[in-house]
Amino acid sequence: MAKQSESSQVNRSKQRSLWSLVGMAVVMFGFAFALVPLYDVFCDITGINGKTAAGPTVASQRIDSNRQVTVEFVAYISPGMKWTFEPEVRRMVVHPGETKTVNYAARNLTSTTTVGQAVPSVTPGLGARYFNKIECFCFNRQPLAAGESAQLPLIFYVDPELPDEIHTLTLAYTLFNVQPTDTAQTQ
Repeated sequence: MAKQSESSQVNRSKQRSLWSLVGMAVVMFGFAFALVPLYDVFCDITGINGKTAAGPTVASQRIDSNRQVTVEFVAYISPGMKWTFEPEVRRMVVHPGETKTVNYAARNLTSTTTVGQAVPSVTPGLGARYFNKIECFCFNRQPLAAGESAQLPLIFYVDPELPDEIHTLTLAYTLFNVQPTDTAQTQ
């Protein structure tokens, strides 16, 4: 009788452990699922990560001609993306509120049509909310035929409300292949 009671206790202990493990797995899955939206909220609140607005804005109605801000332009290409991609100007001094245009040059080096998508980031992260894009190639996917080149325009302004301690903004684009398959990248 004592052996049966002991066996029953061991089974309950194993069952409790099993349910604890299942519960922890569910909690970890839920946390992983919620991590991206939580990170986005955290970045919005703190102003870090350099995310800019996902869509166009209208031109500024006010120009602060007493102040100058340096805007640097950087371009990266994701590994395996066989394009050239670079800004035509690396650095520009602007007055906050002043609308400016910069072109990026892109060229498809593959033998088939490839579709690229540029993702922007601004440093310092706090400055991202003050960098406004009126028109940007990053709003759309960019298909380029084999060997084709394109001028990709960016029309922007820096908000006059940019904090005084920020004197330089760096806008970096990373270009990704957004085709459903990677066949174009292997040719």
